[in-house]
Order: sequence, then structure tokens, then C-alpha cells
Amino acid sequence: MGDSAQITRLLGSLRDGDKTVLSEIIPLVYTELHRLADAYLRNERQGHTLQPTALVNEAYMRLAGQEQPQYQNRSHFFGVAAQVMRQILVDYARSRRAAKRGGGQSPLPIEEAIGVPPDDRSQIIVVDDALNDLAKRDPLKARLIELRFFGGMSADEAATYLNIPVNDVRKELRVGQAWLRRELERASGKA
Repeated sequence: MGDSAQITRLLGSLRDGDKTVLSEIIPLVYTELHRLADAYLRNERQGHTLQPTALVNEAYMRLAGQEQPQYQNRSHFFGVAAQVMRQILVDYARSRRAAKRGGGQSPLPIEEAIGVPPDDRSQIIVVDDALNDLAKRDPLKARLIELRFFGGMSADEAATYLNIPVNDVRKELRVGQAWLRRELERASGKA
């Protein structure tokens, strides 16, 4: 049985309440999860305490400890995992920011959100706050940005995951990115 078919079968078992299969799913999706984690942490300094492996492990612990959603497919699982990883990074950045005096970093454009430099962890918080504000205004645009920039999904994958036409995904992403860019620039006093 191919990995994709096995993952689908295991997600079905998880959906039916068998939480023990999560330990079988993770080895099958580990490489992809590690790739996502590596993308998040690409610009962190070497020796940073939160390495891709640690991020994947923390995501696994959170996934295992929470009530499991009704996963529709493999893409849905990766969407949830990406959301969990984003929250871990935000929690980490918030705790690091709280440990330092000051904070007050200026926002950065969304294109740079994935590769946040080591000294700019609070920028993750600014992007997260802006995405949360967008989610209140337009949940679809916020979700698409999250899937694309934090989940690494292509427009086609997001379209499949959300069951909407790919052209709609592309249009909503462009509008959402423009709104988010404007808000981040406004927050930094550039607009």
C-alpha cells in the first residue's frame, strides 16, 4: 500500500476515534512536516533551541494531546499541522518577547514572514496579530494565507483542501496579501 493510501486509511481510523494511529501517521508524514518546520526556521541562528526536529516533535505532542478534527484527507492533516506549528512559533516568540524588555519591533511584509531573522521573533507576533484581525474580517483570506505561507500549500492544494476553484484561491490570496501588507505597513508607520 502506498504512503498516501496508508495515510488516508490511518486518518480514517483517527477520525473514528483511534488516537493510537497518530503514532503510525507521524513516521509517514515526518519528512513533509520536517520540510515545513525547516521553512519556518530557515533564517534562525545555528544552535537555536527551537530546531525543525524540535518543532515537529512539539507539533506531534500538541496534535496527540488535542481532540482530533475530522480529517478529510492528507492535505487537511497538513493544514492542521501547519496551524499547530504556527501557534508553537507564536507562543515561542511571545515567551521570548516577554522575557526581554521592550519588544516593540516593527512589522515586516508577509513575504518575509516565513524567514524571520533571529532577532526579529516578535515580528512573528505582529504577523500573527494581523492574520487574526484579517480572520475576523475575512476568514477565507486569512486561512488561505495561513495555508500558503505557514503550511507551504500550493494554490492547487489549498483549492483541493478547501474544495473551492483554484482561480478563486489565487484571487483571494492576492487580495488578502494586499490587505495584510497594507495593514502591516500602516502598523509600522510607513503608510
